[in-house]
Amino acid sequence: MVLEVALIDVLPGHEDAFAAAYAQGHPVLAGAPGCRSVRMTRGIESPTRFVLLVEWDSVEAHEENFRATDRFTQWRELLGPHFAGPPLVEHFIDVPA
Repeated sequence: MVLEVALIDVLPGHEDAFAAAYAQGHPVLAGAPGCRSVRMTRGIESPTRFVLLVEWDSVEAHEENFRATDRFTQWRELLGPHFAGPPLVEHFIDVPA
C-alpha cells in the first residue's frame, strides 16, 4: 500500500467552493482501480490549506489508473480553478514498528 499526500493551497475565499468541488469529484477519484481510500482534511490554523490523503495499491496504480486517464482530467477541471498554486504531491510507505 502507498499513501499519496497532496498539500493543496486554495485561493482565499474559495474554501467552500473547493470543498463542494471535492465532494463532487470524490467518486471520480475513489472509483479509480487500485484506489483504496480517499480523505480530505482542512487546516485549522491555515483554513486555505487542505491535505488530500489517498491510499493506493501502488504508485503505478495512481499514475496509470488515475493520472493517465480522463478521471484525472475531470478531477482537475473540478478542483483546479480553486488552486492558489500547484499542489505538492508525494508518495509514502509505512515504516514498520
